[in-house]
Amino acid sequence: MLFNSLGFAIFLPIVFLLYWFVAKRNLKLQNILLLVSSYYFYACWDYRFLFLLVFSTLLDYYTGLKMQDAKSEPLKKFWFWLSISVNLGFLGVFKYYNFFAESLAASLSTIGFEANFWTLKVILPVGISFYTFHGLSYVIDIYKGRIKPERNFIDYSVFVSFFPLLVAGPIERATHLLPQIQQKRVFIKANAIDGLRQILWGLFKKIVIADNCAEYANMVFNNSGEYSGSTHIVAAIFFAFQIYGDFSGYSDIALGTARLFGIDLLRNFAYPYFSRDIAEFWRRWHISLSTWFRDYLYIPLGGSKGGNWMRVRNTFIIFLVSGFWHGANWTFIAWGFLNALFIMPSIVFGTNRNNLETVAQGKTFASIREIGNILLTFAMSTFAWIFFRSKDMASAFHFIGEIFSTSVFSKPQNIRNEIVWLMVGFVIIEWLGREQKYALERFGMNWPRPFRWAFYYLILFLVFEYTGVDQQFIYFQF
Repeated sequence: MLFNSLGFAIFLPIVFLLYWFVAKRNLKLQNILLLVSSYYFYACWDYRFLFLLVFSTLLDYYTGLKMQDAKSEPLKKFWFWLSISVNLGFLGVFKYYNFFAESLAASLSTIGFEANFWTLKVILPVGISFYTFHGLSYVIDIYKGRIKPERNFIDYSVFVSFFPLLVAGPIERATHLLPQIQQKRVFIKANAIDGLRQILWGLFKKIVIADNCAEYANMVFNNSGEYSGSTHIVAAIFFAFQIYGDFSGYSDIALGTARLFGIDLLRNFAYPYFSRDIAEFWRRWHISLSTWFRDYLYIPLGGSKGGNWMRVRNTFIIFLVSGFWHGANWTFIAWGFLNALFIMPSIVFGTNRNNLETVAQGKTFASIREIGNILLTFAMSTFAWIFFRSKDMASAFHFIGEIFSTSVFSKPQNIRNEIVWLMVGFVIIEWLGREQKYALERFGMNWPRPFRWAFYYLILFLVFEYTGVDQQFIYFQF
């Protein structure tokens, strides 16, 4: 079930009404309803993989209790590593087995050995990377003594499978979400309205911006040899807008939907394309994943302690792992490697925390220097996105080669002006709302009510106007 589908438009109001009007005073009943709704939501994609979600939930719930009750450190370690191994084992088999088998076969063929390894003929279970990371953080936090295990199985299951975040995040922490699941929730009209506003903006990002940019990006990336270098540059920019609109749009819908049920999820995006350097970009892009790798990989590896060599080594490790997390393809590893290279000067010279505040905070316009830094950072991230989008390394290098060909000086082909103007309007609204949690949070609040509502209806009109075939969210494949 997609957020931008008719099915979800029917599903959400039904769950909302049952939640607040049938189970309104019964916390246990509310949580049971959320759990059943979440399992139904997931089963609508493919009910056959629901067992993986349930099994992962049972495994981490049980091992959490066993670690807490363990009478010795070796026994505690046994349960800890059992959970880690099984979770990563499932992720490895479904997501990475074919990649390793095919890569090994290709390597052997280069030295004269022909090998035909058995490969899985099964699609990747949607959301497996996300709910696996929910469970891993929970188990690690118990093992490290940061939290106590949750003994209420329903509450823990809701934490893992809460439907707004189930298939594409944000990646939640037990310390943040579980207390909200365990406490009584009261309907607050202002929060619900704010949630609807965030859902509306998320739908605009996905349907109007991302899906329209996808048409152009797919046209060029899938038929690279037919277009000029200038068209390739435009396609790369369109893909940068596509992936941002697609994923941050999903996150906005997820956060807004959760707010309808009285729950606040972790913020996942903070206007990353207004970043002044790559380090700031990664503090603002997919925040829940970046902080997950920081807390559970970078810091355990030694973090920034031990001098430049330690910082450089650990930075490359987390970016390469992050790339591999996104998919079993050398293109994702190349994407991670490029971002590690881009961020390296700020790591070596200690400037990676120079830009902690929002750009041009309290001002309408940025300085010339800030604009230049923003454009340079956007260009670097867009270049890296070429590898992320390409189907293989050869395609990526061919695409880049076209950019550096003489045809780069020709006029770009087949650009729809209306989409460009929509993108310009989108950037302006995002810029004006960049100091808020999402662009429409305070946008237009000082306008007369008729003007403000006219603006919301315009956004809604555009969403319906550009709604076509339901396009799956990009991060469903991860």
